Amino acid sequence: MSNIPETGRTPRVRIRLIVIQVLVFSLLLTLGGRLWYLQIRNGDEYTAEAAGNGVQQVVQPAVRGSILDARGVPLADNETRLVVSASRTELMKMKDDGKGVLARLAGVLGMKPKEVADKVRLCDSETPQPCWNGSPYQPIPVTDEATTKQALQIRERAEDFPGITAEPTAVRRYPAPGKARTSQVLGYLSPVTDEEIEKAKDGPSPYLRSDMVGRSGLERTYDKELRGKAGVTRYEVDNLGRVMGEAENDPTVPGANVVTSIDARVQAVAEHELHQAMKTVRKETDKITGRPYEADSGAVVVMESKTGRVVSMASQPDYDPNAWIGGISGKQYAQLTDKKSNYPLLNRAIQGQAPAGSVFKVVSASAAVRAGYPFDGRYNCSSSYSMGNRSFANFESKGHGPITLGDALKFSCNTVFYRLGHQEWQRDGGIKPKKGAHDWFYRTAHDFGFGFETGIDLPNEVKGRIPDRQWKHDFWAANKDMWCKQGKKGGSYVEQIAYESCLEGNQLKAFDSINFAIGQGDVLITPIQLATAYAAISNGGTLYNPTLGKAVISPDGKRIEEIKPKPHGKLPVDAETISDLDKGLRSVVEPGGTAAWRFGGWPQDKIPMRAKTGTAQVYGKQTTSWFATYTDDYTIVMTISQGGTGSGASGPAVRNIYDALYGVSDDGDINPKKALLPKPQKDLPKIGPDGSIDAPEIRPYVPEKPKDPAADRQIAIGRSGD
Repeated sequence: MSNIPETGRTPRVRIRLIVIQVLVFSLLLTLGGRLWYLQIRNGDEYTAEAAGNGVQQVVQPAVRGSILDARGVPLADNETRLVVSASRTELMKMKDDGKGVLARLAGVLGMKPKEVADKVRLCDSETPQPCWNGSPYQPIPVTDEATTKQALQIRERAEDFPGITAEPTAVRRYPAPGKARTSQVLGYLSPVTDEEIEKAKDGPSPYLRSDMVGRSGLERTYDKELRGKAGVTRYEVDNLGRVMGEAENDPTVPGANVVTSIDARVQAVAEHELHQAMKTVRKETDKITGRPYEADSGAVVVMESKTGRVVSMASQPDYDPNAWIGGISGKQYAQLTDKKSNYPLLNRAIQGQAPAGSVFKVVSASAAVRAGYPFDGRYNCSSSYSMGNRSFANFESKGHGPITLGDALKFSCNTVFYRLGHQEWQRDGGIKPKKGAHDWFYRTAHDFGFGFETGIDLPNEVKGRIPDRQWKHDFWAANKDMWCKQGKKGGSYVEQIAYESCLEGNQLKAFDSINFAIGQGDVLITPIQLATAYAAISNGGTLYNPTLGKAVISPDGKRIEEIKPKPHGKLPVDAETISDLDKGLRSVVEPGGTAAWRFGGWPQDKIPMRAKTGTAQVYGKQTTSWFATYTDDYTIVMTISQGGTGSGASGPAVRNIYDALYGVSDDGDINPKKALLPKPQKDLPKIGPDGSIDAPEIRPYVPEKPKDPAADRQIAIGRSGD
């Protein structure tokens, strides 16, 4: 215990308390002064500096998913390339708008200064390609083919190339396995535009400025699934651009893979055979015009009969979709959009329209049955059919006497259908239709799916045209004023036609229905519509939406979303009539049928073949060749514009495709080892956890030489009918 009295402690304690109080008061006074200095005296200055702070984001583009064939072979994938890009934002800050930098860049890349300048200019209604149609705030690729040496030059001399980057980037690639381009089916990519960004900003899948967007084909249809989600890292930066910290990080999510029903091997065969058929037919002379066939375009569709899945789809002329990668050149763009090149961007399988010709007779035969005419009844196949002072001839003016509707298909007899079409027009009241007129022929065409989109999973499909009474009236209403202005009674032929159209263009005339019965007149159909209809006959009557997408599989292969076939209707006839149609179409490839000469030696007992030929007349052009066929497994439709007869122009190519599918040799033997796809592919390809795909190798298609090359050059004659 301390011996110091209590009274001795008190002064010391008080002194200490006073000292502490003075210190605390001094600290408070200093802090208050500092706060006054910061908030009042220099408050405006620091407020302005704080306002300069912000958040910057760095975007890491997602790797776009692959488009695979049914066995996992990549039709579209990605490869790493050195991409040189220019920041337009940085270039515009320079006194010369970056012209000097771009000129130096052109020298390094071995390009002309104008080429580089054109690449980075913005697209508008008056600016021709090449130009940049994406956001002006994102880096604009100048080339995706830079060499390592060029990239190093740019990076080591950064002071000479402000706003220019050279980095390895995943770039879209269309490898064309087995030389199968599949161009119009796959489509192409181009940069997202500001308008698209604004439109999608509040939606479930907004765009980033760095996104590339599918513009056509499967790239467009499945763009959302393929695109994935870009990674975005957000940084807090001060007004000098110095990073102050990481605010948020959204990881990159790669795009999913789309598995299609396309078989790259069959696609290669179809593309080659279509191209070869058009090349061959150009060597033949059109007997009517006396000049070689132009064969300016064509298409072929190979479809699974029981599901509507598309195994192959080819269109000519075609193009290399790799032309769009890294920005298309002005020369390339001109070639793709020039009339002289006949618009290769068009997918003729879904966008090419032409009169149907005799392949349409399955519709007319069905309409006749619906109207009460027995399929096995006897109908006169005369050499011509007369209506007033007009005569409608049979093909090559041949007659076969009284025959059934099945035989009318076999011989492709026009006059049987002329007569039926005319009779039905009369029964419905002619130009003054009865109330509740049946219009069986037009109604049946619609019920077969013609005049409507098939629902295929490709953009920009066209509907074709069925010229029924309503269409006649609408067409007349839209053109009446022009016809009345141009028309003149007793004038030139064109003026007389315009005069008559002005007065009576809304009436469905007898000759309209007569021509319609054989798929002529104002009828327009597409190859995909015809394939869908014939596949329905093959499968017993179900009309399926044609589909190319088979499944969407996550990058690690764990999530699989199958795309099931979807029916959209039934043929408007009963099972007995479908069976009768099937028998009639089978007779077309048997002795006496119009396609028999194209299927000599075919193993009909093992793989029953059915077919219908068609030669459609087009005003001002040479005839369009149609060939529609099916087995129990596949339906194949081919058309060649200005190509001559159905069996003559398209027949050899279709036969060669079937031979490749089933492994059939010239003498009719079936070799399973040579068969590409004797049965439709059911299994999906396996994708590993690391995204790897064990895809089989595809070799280019090498056709066997025909034993009799001259046999494939009977184009103009067409032998037995159309």
